[in-house]
Amino acid sequence: MLRPLKAIPVDTFLLALAATVAVAALLPARGPAADTVSVAAKAAIALLFFLYGARLSPRQALQGMRQWRLHLLVLATTFVVFPVLGLAARALVPSVLTISLYHGVLFLCLVPSTVQSSIAFTSIARGHVSAAMVSASLSNILGLVLTPLLVMLLMHTGTGVHVDRIAAIEIVLQLLLPFGLGQSARPWLTPALARHAVVLKVFDRGSILLVVYTAFSVGVVEGVWVSVEPWHLVSVIVIAIVLLAMVLSCTIGLGRLARLDRGDAIVLLFCGSKKSLASGLPMAWVLFDAATIGVIMLPLIVFHQIQLVVCSLIANRLAREHTAETRSVAPGPTEPGPQAGEGP
Repeated sequence: MLRPLKAIPVDTFLLALAATVAVAALLPARGPAADTVSVAAKAAIALLFFLYGARLSPRQALQGMRQWRLHLLVLATTFVVFPVLGLAARALVPSVLTISLYHGVLFLCLVPSTVQSSIAFTSIARGHVSAAMVSASLSNILGLVLTPLLVMLLMHTGTGVHVDRIAAIEIVLQLLLPFGLGQSARPWLTPALARHAVVLKVFDRGSILLVVYTAFSVGVVEGVWVSVEPWHLVSVIVIAIVLLAMVLSCTIGLGRLARLDRGDAIVLLFCGSKKSLASGLPMAWVLFDAATIGVIMLPLIVFHQIQLVVCSLIANRLAREHTAETRSVAPGPTEPGPQAGEGP
């Protein structure tokens, strides 16, 4: 009974996120401390995207474009199907969701796919790992432009989304420029990044925790969380589960319609259905007002853990099916043939 439970991933980073939210609720940054933390968060985001740029290989993405049909399906799922479902969730306001939580649901539908976990689950399921690397990388590179653009086009609100020239400058300075500089410095930084992978992972996660602490602190100080009832959190969990189920079903259907082979269908399944916490939270910090950003982050945080659990179970099931199929088609022991001089 306990063995299946051990297979379900309890992400330690999600536990750290929960602890960070608790600290922000009990000890929010105020006054000069809040200003200092805000500046530190902006600097961390810029450095974070510089490192993203240094890690992603544009050459690999260009080489993988020969599978353009698969990559277009992944991008269409990420930046078309998800946003349409997010817009449909508007019908849940105000009976199920507050307007701020709805903005959070819509925002999670606009962020790019994950990189590391999409590749990892594709590998576990015996899919085409190289194609997954290309699709996930393309999603993140294009997401630097598409996510802010979709936010400005679809999130029509005067109380939480920056749509002015200042916001565009912040996007360029905090996201695009650091990413471009990282791409330029990639040839010189790649060896160092490989040597210090553990340190970089700690920095990545620490930066996101800093952003979460800063955002939730502002929400506590401004009294935003007073409007969020416990049943709203339950509603967000249910909506995230339903949303993931619908997108997984869509990716399976698209894979069959496009007649993708098994390996490519697995890439579409995982790269098309997942959303990046690592890219989404820093983008939210740039795009939204500090007073509402904590509530808007919440659906993405919830969806992230649910997608890890569900996709892990699916990947392991696909791996078992692949192993069973491989064994069933493997040639059995051959019968000894007639020896020389023997009859038939």
